[in-house]
Amino acid sequence: MAWSTREVAELAGTSVRAVRHYHQVGLLAEPDRRSNGYKEYGVAHLVRLVRIKRLTDLGFSLPQIAAMGDTDDHPEQALRDLDAELAASIDRLQQARNELALILEQSAPTDLPPEFVPADAVAKMTDADRSLVVVLTRVLGPRGLQVYADLIQNAPDEPSIAAFDDLGPDADDATRQEMAELLVPYIRALHAAHPGLRELRVDAPRGERFADQTIAEAMSELYNEAQLDVLRRSQEIMRANETGADSAR
Repeated sequence: MAWSTREVAELAGTSVRAVRHYHQVGLLAEPDRRSNGYKEYGVAHLVRLVRIKRLTDLGFSLPQIAAMGDTDDHPEQALRDLDAELAASIDRLQQARNELALILEQSAPTDLPPEFVPADAVAKMTDADRSLVVVLTRVLGPRGLQVYADLIQNAPDEPSIAAFDDLGPDADDATRQEMAELLVPYIRALHAAHPGLRELRVDAPRGERFADQTIAEAMSELYNEAQLDVLRRSQEIMRANETGADSAR
């Protein structure tokens, strides 16, 4: 029995292009040629092509098929390995579906894990705050993320935060100082309610220094100069108060 390239491809349920590619990568032996120069495929080629197609349909890559060799032996270990890979893929896809369902249900954004930031909390965020949270999810460890998630989910409404969000870059010195003083009680209350904030970066995957640097750079891009200055002043006020309290003891 002898078939042309097109005929053997059709019998195997594949394409002429695929047959030629299998020749190029060494998966399929070159057949003999007729006197007119056309290739002449036999039963062995057809069986090999059917096997290749079956394995690719199951999910094997061409390099994996090549590693199995030309024999028709039952590739038990290769099949078990592929089954494990497919199981892992199914788990990832199911997780993705679960997240999609939650995003659709809560009308949540796609750039933040819905279990990390509830949709109602996201709705209150400025674009800068939301972008900062995205950065935090990439540099903090599980412990730090849990602390920050608890803070976001339980943070009370605070008028001074709205004023901070509206602060323009041309705010004068007096306005900046007043805003810093207004923020101090709120920041203290957050630290009291969430003591883990002081160790937010302790389990950062790439270390505390990298996390600090990345967060600082992100903030410098997301917030204007006046807002950054207010945050610096707030920290200075808190440090000065702590130093004064220690001296009074």
